[in-house]
Amino acid sequence: MEARPLSRTSLASRYWNEHTETMPRERLQALHLKRLQQMIAYAYRRVPLYRRLYDRAGFKPEDIRSLEDFDRLVPVIDKQDLVQAQQTNPPWGDAVALPEDFHLFRFQTSGSTGVPMAIPVSYYSSHHYGEQWVYGFWAVGIRPHDSFYFAFTWGTFIGFWSAYWGVRRLGATVHSGGGVNTEMRLKQILDLKPTVLVCTPTYALAMAEKARELGIDLPKTSIRWTYHAGEPGGNVPTTRRAIEEAWGAKAYELYGIGEVGAIAPGCPHQLGVHLAEDQAYATVIDPDTSRVVGDGEVGENVVTSYIQFAQPVIKYRTHDLVRAVRTPCACGRTWLLYEGGVLGRSDHMIIIKGTNVYPTAVEALLGEVAGVSPHYEIHVARGPGGDEIRVKVEAQPEVAAGGYDELRRRVEALLYERIMVRIGVEIQAPGHLPRYELKAKRFFDHRRG
Repeated sequence: MEARPLSRTSLASRYWNEHTETMPRERLQALHLKRLQQMIAYAYRRVPLYRRLYDRAGFKPEDIRSLEDFDRLVPVIDKQDLVQAQQTNPPWGDAVALPEDFHLFRFQTSGSTGVPMAIPVSYYSSHHYGEQWVYGFWAVGIRPHDSFYFAFTWGTFIGFWSAYWGVRRLGATVHSGGGVNTEMRLKQILDLKPTVLVCTPTYALAMAEKARELGIDLPKTSIRWTYHAGEPGGNVPTTRRAIEEAWGAKAYELYGIGEVGAIAPGCPHQLGVHLAEDQAYATVIDPDTSRVVGDGEVGENVVTSYIQFAQPVIKYRTHDLVRAVRTPCACGRTWLLYEGGVLGRSDHMIIIKGTNVYPTAVEALLGEVAGVSPHYEIHVARGPGGDEIRVKVEAQPEVAAGGYDELRRRVEALLYERIMVRIGVEIQAPGHLPRYELKAKRFFDHRRG
């Protein structure tokens, strides 16, 4: 049967799926309960990890009769629970629900904090991973006639593979930037004329830096949108502004968790990211007490995926700090909004003399100081009076070395004025700090080990 083309009406719609994106909260809650009940029963039948966990907790799937029951009775899991379950018989062990012949895609985490976690994705689930990206693409005006350039090495990192599935779902064109360096990628953009750039926010800035060296005027290229994931930045106002000014394009972000899904596409009004509530459920808790926090309060995101059937992820502690708002958004979506995107990590939050300091807040303030580049590192160490923070940040090329002391004083003064704690600053010469293609290493905790 020949596929029918999209009508003018559907092409003009603000929504990829208006029915679910604008669903009233009461109906969303009913949908969540139904899908959570099904997911828990599925995992209990098929996954030894969950069967053991739920038996120890003393409840059965049929005990979940309300969302309150789910929040109260179901134990949380963490990344280490999945890793340990996989190690019973690597690579999947006791964590998977489907037999081997369903594992079409195999990925893994970087293993930067220990043993890498394997991520199996079935062909069916890959369509849903991609769908989550399309919600964001469509909302900002990207259509099937657009073309995407992936400034990404196609390794075992699932993030931009799921974006590729999204482009395939949208029906747009894919240009691969795998296997080449930054200079060649910029030349390919000039030759291929894509309209969308997909990469981490850090790498978008690194590409802009290389373009200046090569004399390439990025705002005159074909790129109209940049779309980012893998790390915070696209929702940090100063970082987003730096990307948009460098590329002459609008910058957006998706919040995803490889083992869970591309769960939260960007708000077209750039207010944050929206949880795709037809495909995931979330609660936000106090990371210390596990108390569910109220709307607008900062807490740790705990998520359940409705689309990960190979390796179910139920009530998963992400360690991502978010501010969730459930009132309808200005963009028209009724889905939960993570205001400002991911604010930081519960394991990266620093308490200095009773004040919570988030790395993303430091990043935002650095962008307010003229002469400072977007390249920085945050170092935390034990000092005589408790924890101390030191920020290393590069100066812009136009700042002479003789002006570094004055620049340092201005940065330190602004950080103290806004955060109300003393933060030491070291100004580095341009190009001194490392550049990254994928997740940037910006947080260094010297208190451990």
